[in-house]
Amino acid sequence: MPKKIRVLIIDDSASVRQTLAALLSDDPELEVMGVANDPFMAARRIQEEVPDVITLDVEMPRMDGITFLRKLMSQRPIPVVMCSSLTEAGSETLLQALEAGAVDIIQKPRIGAADYLAEEAMRIREVVRSASHAKMPNVRRTEARSASASGPAKKLTADAMLPPPTGRAMAKTTEMVVCVGASTGGTEALREMLEALPANAPGMVIVQHMPEKFTAAFAKRLNSLCEVEVKEATDGDPVLRGHVLIAPGDNHMLLERQGARYHVAVKKGPLVSRHRPSVDVLFRSAARAAGSNAMGIIMTGMGDDGARGMFEMKQAGAYTVAQDEATSVVFGMPKEAIARGGVDRVVPLEQIAREILMAQQKF
Repeated sequence: MPKKIRVLIIDDSASVRQTLAALLSDDPELEVMGVANDPFMAARRIQEEVPDVITLDVEMPRMDGITFLRKLMSQRPIPVVMCSSLTEAGSETLLQALEAGAVDIIQKPRIGAADYLAEEAMRIREVVRSASHAKMPNVRRTEARSASASGPAKKLTADAMLPPPTGRAMAKTTEMVVCVGASTGGTEALREMLEALPANAPGMVIVQHMPEKFTAAFAKRLNSLCEVEVKEATDGDPVLRGHVLIAPGDNHMLLERQGARYHVAVKKGPLVSRHRPSVDVLFRSAARAAGSNAMGIIMTGMGDDGARGMFEMKQAGAYTVAQDEATSVVFGMPKEAIARGGVDRVVPLEQIAREILMAQQKF
């Protein structure tokens, strides 16, 4: 039997601790090694046994989660997943957590919302499993594990949102559009990539796995740092040169074309590849709408979301790029895309912006 991923839950709410412990314990890969109601109790628990992953509340008595996170990262880095109610105001704080070294973010389970909880439990377990694989300085990572036997009986593909591409690939007749997918570790990787782009960079659409309400703050932060204009996408937004659209959390984003112009459609729908938004949905829509006018980029993240869609983009004539293993926090998504034969070129994070600009010169 493979070693289980040991999780320490830190939250001042007894009901949240109980709910998180129950839903994590339902996964045969995960083991809740303990709970703590504040960072001081957590520190004592860590001295006894070091967890593989910590879930950490933001607002707690005696010491807030961000302060504890910074102390932890400076002394003994452990993969941390921030757990928050994710209000609009709180999203800014969670951005600070990612900058301080948090691997990912989950939304606090809504007690009593059975339909919601069943779907959200899937995401929470996926995020915690992914975090256990994250590269951390001076920490020996646990060995790769197989997919959870307790996962959903059926993992939906992009067929749930739109049909596969058909017919011949579209010729290069319109503006280039760049489609990007990322997950664990992607927030900081996207920042680095977008900061390296000039104001006249090709229009770009991005799916980053994250909960609702967080994407607006994430886009606002990127917009303040980059020459390109970045915003959270709304249904019907045009894809324009020098503009970047971030898929809103808990919604799929599809690329559509009218004549020579592109826009995005923001839609509800089932989880695809266990995610919403899904990279596979975006990439398939790009294969259908843009063909060889598109460029696909798959970045750091756990799992295989985007691998099928990137292969479809390549078949449709798009140029496809994957982030390399050395610069990925988790090499899962790029690795799967490469294995499926959907990647033209593998490059380190710092070279992705250059690949975009070199591809743009061919249009």
